[in-house]
Amino acid sequence: MIHSTAVISESATIGKDVKIGPFCVVDDNVVIGDGCILESHVVVRGPTTVGKNNRFFQFCSIGEDCQDKKFAGEATELVIGDNNVFREGSTVHRGTIQDEGITRVGSNNLFMINAHVAHDCVLGDNIILANNVSLAGHVTLGDHVIFGGGAAIHQFGKVGDHAFVGAGAIVLRDVPPYVMVNGQKNVPAGINSEGLKRRGFSSGAVMAIKRAYRTIYRSNNTVEEAIEKLTQVQDTHPEIARLVDFLQTAERGIIR
Repeated sequence: MIHSTAVISESATIGKDVKIGPFCVVDDNVVIGDGCILESHVVVRGPTTVGKNNRFFQFCSIGEDCQDKKFAGEATELVIGDNNVFREGSTVHRGTIQDEGITRVGSNNLFMINAHVAHDCVLGDNIILANNVSLAGHVTLGDHVIFGGGAAIHQFGKVGDHAFVGAGAIVLRDVPPYVMVNGQKNVPAGINSEGLKRRGFSSGAVMAIKRAYRTIYRSNNTVEEAIEKLTQVQDTHPEIARLVDFLQTAERGIIR
């Protein structure tokens, strides 16, 4: 169902059972997957590919040119997965040729009011960005990451799987998997144990992650020393292998 006031490009591809509400704009080279809903006043610029069953609330701006002064109109892309919800005023920009040229958003994510995903970000699945969260360019978020309201992260920053960033945090260094960041002091504040329990992590796995946290943050180890010690137990606990891999590839260093 397409409202009579919507403006749809002839080059756009619209899937089955798609609802496009009043005053929406779907631009050239846009693909909208089956079952998507654009409530009203939603703008989708291309090249953008949107998967199935995504819902965009009013005043979302999706696939717009990035806010990078180096951008000169190149044909970069935005690719969005399935079953995402973008609440009012959410913005997601396309990539730049200074990176891979693609901004990627996974599936089953929730973007609350005024959440911003900048150019060249790569987002996993089951993420929650609360109101007014801002991701700078080239940011990578793993699966099941949660950002509290008003939090922001520096460009090229990385946040590992199942991490929790508290409201108002300004994240300047990488956040390892499972770690919870205090929004006021922006320092590690234990692991996201409640979130891990909700996602089915066993008590043994949670305990192993807690011990790994102590190895990294409470035992006066350097990062290199922590990696060496965690490598010795990663075969027993696969959750620790995820931590080791993250620590080895954290280009900006980790929060300490």
